[in-house]
Amino acid sequence: MAFFRKKKEIPVGLWMKCPSCGKMAFTKTVEENLHVCPDCDHHMKVNGPTRLRQLLDDRKYEAIGEDLEPRDLLRFKEDVGTYEDKLKKSRLKAGVTEAVTVGRGHLEGIAVTVAAMDFSFRGGSMGVVVGERIARGAEDALARRVPFLVVATSGGARMQEGALSLMQMAKTSAMIARLREEGIPYLVVLADPCTGGVSASFAAQGDVTFAEPGALIGFAGPRVIQNTIKAQLPEGFQRAEFLLAKGYVDRVVHRRDLKKELATVLRYLEPRARPQEAVG
Repeated sequence: MAFFRKKKEIPVGLWMKCPSCGKMAFTKTVEENLHVCPDCDHHMKVNGPTRLRQLLDDRKYEAIGEDLEPRDLLRFKEDVGTYEDKLKKSRLKAGVTEAVTVGRGHLEGIAVTVAAMDFSFRGGSMGVVVGERIARGAEDALARRVPFLVVATSGGARMQEGALSLMQMAKTSAMIARLREEGIPYLVVLADPCTGGVSASFAAQGDVTFAEPGALIGFAGPRVIQNTIKAQLPEGFQRAEFLLAKGYVDRVVHRRDLKKELATVLRYLEPRARPQEAVG
């Protein structure tokens, strides 16, 4: 009489495939490795809350602006579904309410405010709420006189919010200018990809600019640029390592070293006192 073993079912999500090398790895192993592929070192995308937990002490933060959620202010019409419908799907898929998460906490004992963008929510596109949350993060840093950190990853402005989305470039840039006037350190980490209006506004204004290895950074895509200027462009000209060599990026840092590197720079860039608080 033949005996057959019952086939064991593999739990969903137990394994994951690296989008770069294609190799399979235990999801838990990848998560413990800060979402970096253990085989090829590819830096995978992470959502905003995960990024904040990776950077902040005890993996804890106090959220800022979570009560703000995007709305269909322009009554944008699309061929398939409404903008509101797509927002609902994005919330379920990404597990967040918007393409940036902002919070206050401590980084190696240093009080900071951090804004981490999330490419899984509408491609990290910048709409009204994204701009407002980042502005509120900057205001919080200004009020507490603590450094402001931004992890930027985005496909650009959010088309469904039209000119209102583009206005966020000026709004966020104005807040960064206020930080600079007050001597409050502002650090930027560019993650893959960082393009469009985000790369042309607050993501380009850091006192020190870090980038993760291999990150795609630029305003427009390489094919668009090449077709526009009708010239052959260098291989990898929009990657973090190329931009480091050209001076646009100050440091390319592996994710496992990022927290330590940020803390080192923050200790050097300690916010200076207000004029009335300065000693004699």
